[in-house]
This record gives sequence, structure tokens and C-alpha cells, in this order.
Amino acid sequence: MRKLGSETLVIATHNAGKLKEIGALLAPYGMNCISAGSLGLPEPAETGKTFAENALIKARAAAESSGLPSLADDSGLCVDALGGRPGVYTADWAQRQWFEGPPGRDWFMAMGKVEGFLAELGAEADRGCHFACVLAIAWPDGDSAVYEGRVLGSLTWPPHGKMGFGYDPVFVPNGDTRTFAEHDPEEKHRISHRAAAFARLVAEQFGA
Repeated sequence: MRKLGSETLVIATHNAGKLKEIGALLAPYGMNCISAGSLGLPEPAETGKTFAENALIKARAAAESSGLPSLADDSGLCVDALGGRPGVYTADWAQRQWFEGPPGRDWFMAMGKVEGFLAELGAEADRGCHFACVLAIAWPDGDSAVYEGRVLGSLTWPPHGKMGFGYDPVFVPNGDTRTFAEHDPEEKHRISHRAAAFARLVAEQFGA
């Protein structure tokens, strides 16, 4: 398996918060992280049918445009009773339509959409689910590597907690009674799907 060296790594995001989070995780391994946004790189269309496909689309686009190794992630909520939906469309389910208000994402609406589909299945519907995260590294010459992490849990209703984001207020990780939105951020990060994916990446790339 190809390894990253002590080189500049492009994080395929235009989100400063995500750059900061990923950069901090990789700093101990000598990686200098810069964002695709800071380089003025365009955001590719995420046309994949899986998290891995979308992560690779973003990583490869950044690597080809920058000439540097690049890292991208794709993540979402997968509900067992809904056949794995919303899955790669996790963020799309929160996207407001023109008749629903100002442009942007409404996560309470998205949580309500999931709950509504479960309600249609009846009171005995399986509420099991998981959050998934896929990290993809791509090199300019076409090499790539993919790492997946998951955290298993179940859905609760109504939402609880004010921390976290997205579907966190309705997701209860297995072995706990609190939603992710009721976890301290550092506690959540230790057990999250992104943490699990990063653990696999670090173990393979840096032997840690």
C-alpha cells in the first residue's frame, strides 16, 4: 500500500472548520494540510452511488487539479428499515425547496422526514441505524486508498440535545442512552464514524 510522506496534503473541502479538524488529526504525523478552497479549486459534482465513490470523486478532482496528494471524506446516516437511506443523500434530505423557505439546509426537517418514513412503517419498525464515513486519499498519478468507519446506534424521537449537528439529536450510539447531540464534542469525536475511519487511515499510512 502506498504511503503518504511528510508532504503537503490537500483536504478536498471549502469548509474551514473541516480543514481545521482534519489538519489537527494529521498534524502529529508531519502533514501540512491546505484546503481545496484556499487553492481556488472547483467543487466537483458528487454523482457517486456510495460514500466511497463520492469521496474518491472529490479526492481525485483535488489531486488532479493541484498536483498534490489529496484527502476527501463523505459521510451520512443509514437507516436499516429504510434500506440504508438517506445514505449518500443525507445532506440532500435537509435541503430546502423553494417553497420551504430561504435557501439552505434544515436539519430538523430532515430528521422529521426520517421519522415520518419510520412512522409509515408502524410502531414496530426497526429503528437501528449507523453513521458511516469514508475517507479517500488520491495521488496525482491515479493511485488511491479508501478507509471506512462506522458507529452503530438507533434513532429516537423527539430530538434531544443542543450540541453536534445534522442528525445528531436523534442518533443514540449503541451502549449509551444519550444522543450524539447530548455528548461533549470531544467525547463524540472519540467514538464517531469519522474517528473510526481516521484510526484505520493512521494505522495503515503511519503505522500508529
